[in-house]
Amino acid sequence: MKKKNTSLLLFLFISSLLFAQNRTLPTDTTVTTNHEVTVNGNRFSYTATTGTQPVWGEDDKPVAALFYTYYERDGIKDRVNRPLVISFNGGPGSASVWMHLAYTGPRILNVDDEGYPVQPYGVKENPHSILDVADIVYVNPVNTGYSRLMETEEKKAERSDFFGVNADIAYLADWINTFVSRMGRWRSPKYLIGESYGTTRVSGLALELQNRQWMYLNGVILVSPTELGIKRDGPVEIANRLPYFAAAAWYHKVLPPELQQKDLEKLLPEVENYAVNELLPALVRGGFLEESRKKNIASRMARYSGLSEKVILQHDLEVPFRYFWKELLRDKKGYTIGRLDSRYLGIDRKDAGDSPDYNAELTSWLHSFTPAVNYYIRERLRFKTDVKYNMFGPVHPWDRSDDHTGENLRQAMAQNPSLHVMIQSGYFDGATTYFNAKYTMWQMDPGGRLKDRLRFEAYRSGHMMYLRKEDLKTANDHIREFIQHSSPKKDQPVKYD
Repeated sequence: MKKKNTSLLLFLFISSLLFAQNRTLPTDTTVTTNHEVTVNGNRFSYTATTGTQPVWGEDDKPVAALFYTYYERDGIKDRVNRPLVISFNGGPGSASVWMHLAYTGPRILNVDDEGYPVQPYGVKENPHSILDVADIVYVNPVNTGYSRLMETEEKKAERSDFFGVNADIAYLADWINTFVSRMGRWRSPKYLIGESYGTTRVSGLALELQNRQWMYLNGVILVSPTELGIKRDGPVEIANRLPYFAAAAWYHKVLPPELQQKDLEKLLPEVENYAVNELLPALVRGGFLEESRKKNIASRMARYSGLSEKVILQHDLEVPFRYFWKELLRDKKGYTIGRLDSRYLGIDRKDAGDSPDYNAELTSWLHSFTPAVNYYIRERLRFKTDVKYNMFGPVHPWDRSDDHTGENLRQAMAQNPSLHVMIQSGYFDGATTYFNAKYTMWQMDPGGRLKDRLRFEAYRSGHMMYLRKEDLKTANDHIREFIQHSSPKKDQPVKYD
């Protein structure tokens, strides 16, 4: 009987230990691995450091742990002149996986030349990575990737300290300060790159780093930028849609023959000119626009968009994005088109309706990215944990108030003569359209005093233009050129002449 009781107590003790375990990450840890890659025909070795670094609270205790991956090219004796690129994705709840495993990093997804998933899932060398000219760190904000809020018996971290435009910027600037200090990179030229909501993040960080951390940058790269707090309501917002409509219609070959035979980059300036100089003034008149002129406008919009004149008139010249994605191929091929990349096709349950059932492009991307990142981090970078990798993490509600990030970036450029900005956009992106990105650039610098430090590049793909093989090379080459152009010259003073 005594033996049975002992066994029972032992079982209960072991069970209590098992049930007491929590699926958590260490707050501060690193794993280092060594690799090689060939970029632009040159083979070199590099070191990958992946792990977690704390976000420090006001009482100097950790309130969150951010997961990151840091790549350094080996054999660099002096990193004073070696640029550091700090990379963020968007969402705002998106992990830092998309640009990491498909754009600038040393390994990219196993996809076809247009970016569609192929099996077996996995990664391959990126022959166009910018690791040849810069070291890179990919940062996952709280609740994305493996990054998490910390909870202790004494205190639970407040979500409001992290999940909002300005809260996000404030804690990430402090985290970057710690990272740069730990890695000994204070003297290196520094660059921020952000994609989608990540452009809101890095635009705000540019000024926050200057004003709160006293860290000055050489460049900010905005990939598929958001509105950056720059208003474009009413007629401006409506008119700005048309160039994207034309690009998507051109790709799917539904424009009139005389437009379809034009090269895309010959067609779009014509559409942009019409949108700004004719469509916008007409939309300003609203319901008081003469009926004959309204019909003429609808006819021109139909010609450029691939939609019918009847549909455009039914919408009083204001065709919503979601309706466009549903309608463009409805009667022609029976497909919907993607939001973030309108090259992708979807199939709805019914042809009827005002919007697609799902985002065709996103399902395709998750198809390939999710298995690849879980495999890559665990088996190639040797970082192993039972914590779930959040492709999209729980960060809502997100406080979007007081978004002045476009103005913040302008101020940062004004205060720092060394700061350059490059915008990269895909013609077929229907979420953050290329023409809205141009509009953001124009309105961010209304005086035109900074335009010699602003650069715009567009590509024949969508939101993640780098998924297309041709654009992967071109876009990385543009980043490489941008870094080389904006890196400091020896003994050159930072000042306005």
